[in-house]
Amino acid sequence: MVAIRDLRTEDWDAWKPLWDGYLRFYREPLPDAVTEPTFRRLCERTDGMLAVVAEDDEGALVGFAHIVIHPSTWSATSYCYLEDLFVSRAGRGADVARRLIEAVYDVAREAQSTRVYWHTQEFNGAARSLYDTVAQNTSHVVYEWYPAE
Repeated sequence: MVAIRDLRTEDWDAWKPLWDGYLRFYREPLPDAVTEPTFRRLCERTDGMLAVVAEDDEGALVGFAHIVIHPSTWSATSYCYLEDLFVSRAGRGADVARRLIEAVYDVAREAQSTRVYWHTQEFNGAARSLYDTVAQNTSHVVYEWYPAE
């Protein structure tokens, strides 16, 4: 049995290994100088950021969803961006990802957001098979630009 709840500051030691696993999956290492303030903003719900976590019946965190509620030029209220979704190996196959996505939908409803959206990599077949059942794929292509550092 898994419970979905808000991320709390005392979750750092359980959340960090999940975050590290997520970053490894996407091959995107981040320094603690980014991770620590990110965690703080998620817990404090600042800058439109918040998070929900999946906790198993033994109290272990087995997944998270990081959410950004932001204004949009196409909405009188807001959009809800599911920025990060991760489920540990221990939580896979137990409908944890679906339950986290449903929790994101609840957050969006509460915020009166008019849209929930997210991105995933094309090769992420396991996740995409779930996403195809809970949302609509679009024809949008993502472009990125990074300023020189």
